[in-house]
Amino acid sequence: MARYVVYGAGAIGGVVGARLHAAGREVALIARGEHHDAIARSGLVVEHPGGQETYRIPVFSDPEAARVVPEDVVVLTTKSQDSHAALASLAACCSPDLTLVCAQNGVDNERSALRRFANVYGGLVVMPAAHLRAGVVIHAAEPVAGVLDLGRAPNGRDERASAIAEDLRAAGFASEAVEEVMSWKRRKLLTNIANTVNALFVEDEATERIVERAGEEGRACLAAAHLEVVAESAFEARLGFFREQTMGEQLVAGSSSWQSLARHTGTIEADYLNGEIALLGRLHGIPTPVNAALQRLANQHAARRSRPGGVSLAELEGLLQA
Repeated sequence: MARYVVYGAGAIGGVVGARLHAAGREVALIARGEHHDAIARSGLVVEHPGGQETYRIPVFSDPEAARVVPEDVVVLTTKSQDSHAALASLAACCSPDLTLVCAQNGVDNERSALRRFANVYGGLVVMPAAHLRAGVVIHAAEPVAGVLDLGRAPNGRDERASAIAEDLRAAGFASEAVEEVMSWKRRKLLTNIANTVNALFVEDEATERIVERAGEEGRACLAAAHLEVVAESAFEARLGFFREQTMGEQLVAGSSSWQSLARHTGTIEADYLNGEIALLGRLHGIPTPVNAALQRLANQHAARRSRPGGVSLAELEGLLQA
């Protein structure tokens, strides 16, 4: 049985690592700074609607300290803006035959990983989880923990993907090995481009129209690039495996981008969400003013360590009219 090394033990990685550990799989976590120190000192705390559990899981500051070997499965759960540094640290001490699952938002991580590693798998992750305090993750879903499907990047399904999916199902996730995982991830990208709106603005009817315009740009760009996207009906049906439970304002208030602003990290994932649409637009001659403006605003406010919801729609309109 493979050891799972979860690289980035935040909201998604913390829940994945804790549940695999609880299911009897060997797990190691890689975390940074105060979060690493809190887990090492007191364990990883997972809060949920019924209370909380503490998991004593080995935690390391980098792959070299974790002594990652070719037989391990590395589940990369960092934010996409942190992927290049994570992949470089893995490449410095790991075999190019390492098994790597990119359980992340966006569609660029797999391509970046394939530059360095041969066995790369895309991971479609849909899970209500949050990380706002060192040593603690919040998770609220039933009757399964969330959806975590995977397949080889750029496409294909093999025995390794099926074995990982089996372990994830044992850990309480809805998980299948799929043939065209990137088409599923592109569908999720079209939902994730709304993350910046959730992070920047107080949402109302006006912001709903912004989301609609950003989505229209996204669909046009993916079509112009001839990139396959799974049907929205199939995606929505897959999400029917779990229900999000109310756990207070911290969890229900925000997307992963909202959490980045709430934690004042100084960075945000917009370059790999709205920026992915802007990139495709520039490559294929499709205007993407809304996504480009959202990307720029998100980066500016993350760098300023602004609070979530602190942006006025006038700032966005100013960029659109410039």
